[in-house]
Amino acid sequence: MADRAQGIPIAKEGVPFVMGAAVPAVLAGFLGCKKVSFALGAIACFTGWFFRNPARTIPLGDDFILASGDGQIIAIQEEFEPRYLKEQCIRISIFLNIFDVHINRMPCAGTVVDVAYQPGQFINASDPDATVHNEQNALMIETPSKQKVLCVQVAGLIARRIVCWVQPGETAVPGERFGLIRFGSRMDTFFPVNSRIRVKMGDRVKGGESILAELV
Repeated sequence: MADRAQGIPIAKEGVPFVMGAAVPAVLAGFLGCKKVSFALGAIACFTGWFFRNPARTIPLGDDFILASGDGQIIAIQEEFEPRYLKEQCIRISIFLNIFDVHINRMPCAGTVVDVAYQPGQFINASDPDATVHNEQNALMIETPSKQKVLCVQVAGLIARRIVCWVQPGETAVPGERFGLIRFGSRMDTFFPVNSRIRVKMGDRVKGGESILAELV
């Protein structure tokens, strides 16, 4: 899988939002409307910062499961995943607020077996029901050791647009960018129950850099 957003300081999906505020800000400045120009300029700067696309140092390790997004760990739970994996597994959920980086990254090495979009509601992403009921996009990955890892982009109360750049059959490279969710969201990662968990509730993690767990 090619890292489609490598070297780009702002995700391309954010450019229309930045320009939508920056161009009127410049025009307002030329017309002498300083307060309007300043306000629109501030919006453009915040939007550009929201869609920032920082480089990350990817840990080396074939069995690592990495954080797929920046944010706070809000759930570490063993449960039966009925829709895609159809087996008992561990779910780790990361809540991304509007101040977090929203670029999503591959959690592990392997092959993208399937990509499944599910329309749904827009419950607050920190609500446990969001895992099942919210609009979401699931990436099913088979690791080189034939284990299954499920990575799910979950839309939230404000988030209304899930973006995914990969297709079934592509190679998953740990830490590479695969999509984003606009304006607040959550990332759920499901993996085998015998994995070694490396984080705890409340931890802050960085996508592609923090290790959630280690496959056995």
